[in-house]
Amino acid sequence: MLSAQAIVSLHDQLTGDWHIQPPLPSPAAPPEAPTPWLDRVALQHRANFDLWHIEDEARAPGATDASLADVKRRIDRTNQLRNDLAEELDRELLGWLAPQQLPSPGAPLHSESPGLMIDRLSILALKIFHTREEAQRTNAPDGHGARNLARLAILEEQRSDLAACLDILWREVLAGARRFKIYRQFKMYNDPTLNPAIYRSGQQEPTH
Repeated sequence: MLSAQAIVSLHDQLTGDWHIQPPLPSPAAPPEAPTPWLDRVALQHRANFDLWHIEDEARAPGATDASLADVKRRIDRTNQLRNDLAEELDRELLGWLAPQQLPSPGAPLHSESPGLMIDRLSILALKIFHTREEAQRTNAPDGHGARNLARLAILEEQRSDLAACLDILWREVLAGARRFKIYRQFKMYNDPTLNPAIYRSGQQEPTH
């Protein structure tokens, strides 16, 4: 079910496609109905794609206080979605493994779940795409292209290493030699009952 190469290829394909043709608005929450595995991977990557470009907006010169406040709220919502979708990937994998009595409860626990590793692969895909753009930029200062080519080689090595680790983890889980859990993020800042800046004011953060 899980192939790191398929995930890496999908991330790269979608990143390139979305920079040519902006995608439709992303959903506000993980899908409740059953969704094919790679479609869920794509949704999680989309949240990272959106978050990357919203973060760019936050650093635009001349941004007003009002626009920065709006960007900050969008970052919070999108980051929450990104984490929720990473958890959904783990939930989907655990649901697929359960009929096989896996993961083995007696196996050593892996400190990072597949969903969190896929989230890291998603971010690396975005870094690689944009670093390659910078390496090829013709109007950049002297040395800019060479510096980014060096960074690109490091990023690609990091992604290759992480993808290999993900495949090894999955093989070990299937063999009963390793297990993983869902690690809940429990973000507090978006919850009006947990963020004192919200509940002390008696107002709720806008939801859209």
